[in-house]
Amino acid sequence: MSRQVPQVPHPGAAHSGAHHAARAWGDALLAVVAGVAAMAVVAALGLWAAGAADLPGGAFPSIVAAVVVMAAGGSVELAGDAGVLAGTEAELTAMPLSVTLAGALATGAVFLRPLRRHAVTSAGELLGRIARTTVLWLGALAAITALARHSFTIDASDIAGDIAGDILDFLGATPTLGFRADLGRTLLFGLLWVLGVLLVALLVSRTAALPARLLRLQEPVRPAAFAMLLLVLAYVVIGVLTGLVVAATRGHPADTFAVILLGLPNVVWPALGVGIGGAWDGRAEGPFALPMPRILDAVLRSSPEATVDVGSLAEQDSRAWWLVPVAGVLLLGAACVMSLRSPARTRLWQHAVHLGVAFALTMLVIVPLTRVSARYGLSMIIIGDVDAFSGAVVLRPHLWAMVGLALAWGIVAGLLGGLLTSRVRRRGPVQVPQDAPLQPPEHR
Repeated sequence: MSRQVPQVPHPGAAHSGAHHAARAWGDALLAVVAGVAAMAVVAALGLWAAGAADLPGGAFPSIVAAVVVMAAGGSVELAGDAGVLAGTEAELTAMPLSVTLAGALATGAVFLRPLRRHAVTSAGELLGRIARTTVLWLGALAAITALARHSFTIDASDIAGDIAGDILDFLGATPTLGFRADLGRTLLFGLLWVLGVLLVALLVSRTAALPARLLRLQEPVRPAAFAMLLLVLAYVVIGVLTGLVVAATRGHPADTFAVILLGLPNVVWPALGVGIGGAWDGRAEGPFALPMPRILDAVLRSSPEATVDVGSLAEQDSRAWWLVPVAGVLLLGAACVMSLRSPARTRLWQHAVHLGVAFALTMLVIVPLTRVSARYGLSMIIIGDVDAFSGAVVLRPHLWAMVGLALAWGIVAGLLGGLLTSRVRRRGPVQVPQDAPLQPPEHR
């Protein structure tokens, strides 16, 4: 009988596996650090421009942490107190989308970097990278959440006026406002945030490795996803340029830079929705208001329940009609980009369907992010007016109507884009070499 010789593992196999694991965790850590750093820097600069650095009690670091939490989809609860004879209440539901966008771009770019070294990867390898990045991101978000809590005293005269402020001081009703991040909700929505960012990063990248079974999906999906990314970023770039002009010509540059660094997409992405015929319902009342263009503030204050669309904006400023052709031109440009990145065999009707679906899904994602609900109230029992010294800003989108409009606009733009680029040589699909490694060299 032949004797079977036992297989002896290669002495370098364990070392190679450990080295690959360490490298993979290092890649995930870099992605998380890049995202958190980008969000913290943008939030700090925006809050500094808004004057938050002057808040009492060393509140600035805590407010920066709270803004980062909100930008990652987390929940920050507000609470106030004004003594026995007075009361305060506060509510804020809004995402500082400039901070969100900075973190998403940084996290996605660093996450994709190691995936560009190979043509394809295994499903296990890709899921492992996603899982490691997600675990580290949730850990970082939990640490930031612990920092996002503070309370400070508010000058009653600034809120209620000199006379009412003197009354509050006499009664000993000193208004205070505090905030703290909700850990459970923050981790839940932070999980959805990071998974969404990584998914979008994989969809828009032309060269990031995918499992072999998913390669057939990159032809219809990736060109359209990349075109939509360019579209929303184009609006941000236009908003930045417009903001710089406003800061240079109309004064108050600090306020303008605060809007740019904290909430620019909150302003320009609704402009895209308005440009395709969409609408928002909302109102603005009282002395408190979030930073927003004067034309939008005027519409929101025009009635108790105002409708914000291109018509109502044009009543305040006729230049609002330019939002329609701007939306059409930029969407057509995105359609041409999608067509040029698609294989030459893609049919005209497929261009239309791909862009229509992609644009509808894009609006389904970005429009809810622009929802705003902010309210602060200070009431005194001795006066008997529960609405005294209160203010609110509310902005709610007509979501499904806008998604339907986006589908129609996308189909038309996809057809026109395919026609305009029909004689241009397409780049075609990414070719996968026959000898391309399925996994990084450490796995071979």
